[in-house]
Amino acid sequence: MNLLDLFAIPLHRNPHKPALRFRGEDGASVDLSYAELFAEARRVAAGFAARGVGPGDRVAFFLGNRPEFVTALLALFHLGAVLVPINLAYRRREIAHMLSDAEPRLLLTERSQLSILDELEAGERGSVEIVLAEDLAGWAEDGAFVPARVGGEDLAMLLYTSGTTGRSKGAMISHDNVLATVTGLLAAWAWETDDALLLTLPLFHTHGLVVGFCCALSAGATVLLRRRFEATAVVAELAGGEATLFFGVPTMYVRLVEELRRSGDPTGLRRMRLFCSGSAPLAPETFAAFRELTGHVILERYGMTETGMNLSNPYAGERRPGTVGTTLPGVSARIDESGELLVRGSNVFSGYWRSPEKTAESFVHDELGRRWFRTGDLAVRDAETGYFTLLGRRTELILSGGFNVYPREIEEVLESFPGVREAAVVGRPHPEWGEVPVAFLVTESPVDDAALIDFCKGRIAGFKVPRTFRVVDALPRNALGKVQKHLLPG
Repeated sequence: MNLLDLFAIPLHRNPHKPALRFRGEDGASVDLSYAELFAEARRVAAGFAARGVGPGDRVAFFLGNRPEFVTALLALFHLGAVLVPINLAYRRREIAHMLSDAEPRLLLTERSQLSILDELEAGERGSVEIVLAEDLAGWAEDGAFVPARVGGEDLAMLLYTSGTTGRSKGAMISHDNVLATVTGLLAAWAWETDDALLLTLPLFHTHGLVVGFCCALSAGATVLLRRRFEATAVVAELAGGEATLFFGVPTMYVRLVEELRRSGDPTGLRRMRLFCSGSAPLAPETFAAFRELTGHVILERYGMTETGMNLSNPYAGERRPGTVGTTLPGVSARIDESGELLVRGSNVFSGYWRSPEKTAESFVHDELGRRWFRTGDLAVRDAETGYFTLLGRRTELILSGGFNVYPREIEEVLESFPGVREAAVVGRPHPEWGEVPVAFLVTESPVDDAALIDFCKGRIAGFKVPRTFRVVDALPRNALGKVQKHLLPG
C-alpha cells in the first residue's frame, strides 16, 4: 500500500466533497473537490513525466503554502518520485548543501524566492532544472502517463534535519512510515469526514505536511490552506465556524492568547473540536491561559522528523500540561539506562540518506535484536498513567519556534566573521519561542552586533540567528580542550 491508495478511499467515496480551500493574502482563492484535486495532480504528473521525472527521482520544493505545493506533491506520488522540501527561511549555505546531497532532478519554487536562488553559484546549483509554481498549470499536460508501481517501502520524502556537525541529514521517509503515522493519528484523534483543518503551518515541515495535510486528506476532510499564520486572521476564521481543527506550535498559541485577550470575545472558538500543539514544549502558563479563555484544552503530542508521531495526550481523556501522553497505536517506547527515550515502530525511518555511519549511530539493538531509534531526548514515564514527560535533550539541540537549531552550524558562521576567534552557542529559555540561541564570543577586535546579525542573516535562516551576543575572555574547556557549555553564564 502507498499513500495514494490511502487517499483514494475518500476520493472514491466523496469525489465532489471539498478537499482544498486556499485563500491567499492577495485575495486569490482556489477551491478544489477531491475529484478536481486529483485530476489536476495527474495533469501535473504528466508534465513531470515529460521532463524525465520517474521512480526514485528527487524533486525539491522551495515553496510556500499554495495549491501548487499540494498538486505537485500528489503528482510525485503518482510517479514514485521523492519530495525534498526546503525550509523557506534557508539561505545559500543551507540550500546549496541540500541540492548537492539530494541531487534533485527538478526544483519547484515561486517568483518571490528567485532572488535567494540567484545567490547560488553555478556549481552549487548543479544541473537541477528550476520550475516556477506560477507556470505549473501551463506546462502540466492532459496526455497519458504510466503511474509507477509504488510499494510501501519506497521513499516518499527526503526530510532534512540538522546535525551536530552543522550539516543537515536527509531522513529517508517511506510511504509505510507516513502511513503508520497517519493511520495512528486518524484513530487517536477521532478524525471525521466532516472535519475541516485550518492549516497555517508550513507544508515544507513534517508538522504541516504529514500531521496536517496527509491526515486530513486520508480522513476525507477539508484542508483550509493559508499562506502563513497571522493571529488576528486565525482567531477571526476559527470563530467563523467552518474549521473544526487547528494545529500549531507553542509560539502560535502564545500569539493566539495575546490576540484573544485583545479581542475580548473568544466564544466563537467553542465550536472547534480539537486544538493540537507540537514541535516544541508548550509552557504550562500558555496551556492554562488558552483553556481559561476558550474552554478548550490543548492536546500536546511528541514526534520527530525521523519518526513522525510517537506519543500523544488522549483525545478522550486527561490532557496533562507538560506531558506528551502515551504511545500512539503501533509505536513502542522505552527509556534506557541513561534516561534517553527510544522508539520503534513502522513510523520510524530507515536511516539517513547516503550516511550509513550517522544511521548506525542513531539506532541501538536490544537483547532480542530489535532495533530502537535514539531520539536524543531525555524523558521519564509515570508508572501509574504511562504518560511521558520530556526533560531535555541529550544533544545540544535548540528548539526555537518549533524548528530544530543546532549550535555548531551557527558557530561555524560566527567564526567566519572578521574579528571573531571562537564562538559557543547555547539555548536559553524564551517565553514566546521556547528557546532562542545565545552566542558567547572570543574576539580579536571589537565586533558590531548589528553587522554580525546582518552577516548571519545572509548565511543562515533567521530563526537560527542569535538573539544575544556576549563577549568573554575565554570559553571554558576541559583537559581535552572541549568547550564546557554548561559552565557558560546564564
